[in-house]
Amino acid sequence: MLRVDSIDHRIISCLMANARSSYAEIGKEVGLSAPAVKRRVDKLLDTGVLRGFTAVVDPEALGWGTEAFVEVHCKGNVAPHDIQHRLEPMAEVSAAYTVSGAADAIVHLRAADIHHLETALERLRAVEIIDRTVSTVVLSRLLDRPIAP
Repeated sequence: MLRVDSIDHRIISCLMANARSSYAEIGKEVGLSAPAVKRRVDKLLDTGVLRGFTAVVDPEALGWGTEAFVEVHCKGNVAPHDIQHRLEPMAEVSAAYTVSGAADAIVHLRAADIHHLETALERLRAVEIIDRTVSTVVLSRLLDRPIAP
């Protein structure tokens, strides 16, 4: 893993603020030439510090504004990759995590409306390795921010 210095942190901050910034614009912010910024960004990508660049889309604007967090309790001892394998086909699963505590995993579901959410929960509960689920529907998003480098 690459050591990330203060200039790399500043480059990452610039990219997080606006990933469409040019290397020249970032260079002005951090005191480097555009080619030097490009070399650093390439190295950050090669080492996995930066995983890529993407558009950040408001799910609600695309009609996926209903969300829930679901505790998943599996039958017996199930490996994390088995849980992942069973969740991947479900378009409504936006994230899934193994966790400590009683649950085997926490799943973040997104749906178009409460009926769609109910249907997705029924499909989730029907997965053969899942014993039971405990759902919490999100009423409002209070804080949602990326990490600060």
